[in-house]
Amino acid sequence: MKYYPVFLNLKNRLCIVIGGGKVAERKIKMLLEAGAKIKVISPELTKDLTKLADEKKIIWEKREYKKGDLEGAWLVITATNNKKVQIEVQQEAEEKRIFCNIVDVPELCSFIVPSVIKRGLLTIAISTSSASPAVSRRIRENLENLFGEEYVIYMNLMKNLREQILNNQNLSSQEKNEKLQRLAMAPIPKYIKYKDFNLLKTIIEKEGLTFPSDILDLLNTNIFSRES
Repeated sequence: MKYYPVFLNLKNRLCIVIGGGKVAERKIKMLLEAGAKIKVISPELTKDLTKLADEKKIIWEKREYKKGDLEGAWLVITATNNKKVQIEVQQEAEEKRIFCNIVDVPELCSFIVPSVIKRGLLTIAISTSSASPAVSRRIRENLENLFGEEYVIYMNLMKNLREQILNNQNLSSQEKNEKLQRLAMAPIPKYIKYKDFNLLKTIIEKEGLTFPSDILDLLNTNIFSRES
């Protein structure tokens, strides 16, 4: 099966998770990061999920799934090995046109969850179209070495520099684009990783930009070592 890659805006949208085990816990934590409103339907929850329910960060309905539970939902994830429940959830989701993921059963899914790397504002998603989740994980592990924690600062810096350029009324569209392209091609992540502040400052000032003070404060911490 071929999939259309997409990033969903789940902020304040109702997402229902069927199941309360460790797999459901991982899915729920990712949904929380995306700002979703989460309802969990399960007789039991893990310790961490129980804490989230107690803190009112998720809604917990302590029971088994029943037809009609998906009313008003935008997305549903089923993390249970109960085949009957898997099929019933998929059928209801299809009827109500709700995005549906049945964990480890791609033939019942309207979307699959990729292997993900997050570095602040940077998100890299890897998928083998369900052919081999193990290969997805291996690729993710390799990419994690290429895209280290320095990319957290890098993306914040690039966001700030882009805003400076776009807000400069003295630059033409072409000049703005040329500056953005030069900055994108510059080895800024390397300079951040090894704390080469002088080179980093030179690149930024050469483009007529101001080095953001908050980024400089982050760079002055000991987040990154000089080891390769």
